[in-house]
Amino acid sequence: INWLRQEPYVRAWSQAYRDDGLVVIGVHTPEFSFEHDIDLVSQAIKERTIDYPVAIDNDFEVWSAFTNHYWPALYFVDADGMIRDQHFGEGRYEESELVIQRLLGVEREPACVEGLGVEAAADWDHLYTPETYLGYARGEHFASANGTASGERRPYELPERLRFNHWALGGEWTIRPEYVVLDQADGSIAYRFHARDAHLVLSRGAPEPIRFRVLLDGEAPGASHGVDVDEDGNGLLQDARMYQLVREHDEVRQRTLEITFLEPGAEAYAFTFG
Repeated sequence: INWLRQEPYVRAWSQAYRDDGLVVIGVHTPEFSFEHDIDLVSQAIKERTIDYPVAIDNDFEVWSAFTNHYWPALYFVDADGMIRDQHFGEGRYEESELVIQRLLGVEREPACVEGLGVEAAADWDHLYTPETYLGYARGEHFASANGTASGERRPYELPERLRFNHWALGGEWTIRPEYVVLDQADGSIAYRFHARDAHLVLSRGAPEPIRFRVLLDGEAPGASHGVDVDEDGNGLLQDARMYQLVREHDEVRQRTLEITFLEPGAEAYAFTFG
């Protein structure tokens, strides 16, 4: 399910307005190759207790029919099948709920929503770092001194200091179109960012779970650890999904995140921030 921060609101609307005639249908169109796996989608639906139907759009047929270009996207359709409103990207949740109320002819206090972990709404006032893809097809702001070698295994080095909103690799990696994959144990990815939350979309090309360690400005994250990391910075890559590495505990400011994988096979797709 690749609309994580939007989904708690959709789930709440589905439950709050079901008796008023609201019908919610989710459409899962995969952004990354591993998201074609229906078992992974089913697992995510179960974990998030999603109680409305979710269509699998692996061939992008629904996506194309709506001429859609965004993850996530909301479409509001009336009883006659006419699209009455739409919204692309995160946010605008209260306005979207008012659209639902207007179409249903009801008026009430907005539904109570609390997103937890990776589902928590972004801290927009302090979010200065954009989503960043790591594969060479869409990657940018790569800062390892020896540059990229697309599709070839090679050693990379982390710079002594990263520029703001830049990232780098350390160790033996192969940069593929969609992701970077670690070829030798103890390889790292570093990113200089400014946001409350830092997430990384990961999967594994190894038979066993992969241990990793996260540092913030060279130290264990402590109280600023994400839900997938403990206070000492330890985490485990098991499932293909988005991992929350950092949830800033104090003042949101520029930080340098470094994640080191202790075994080979880690596949990293994109950083997202909140």
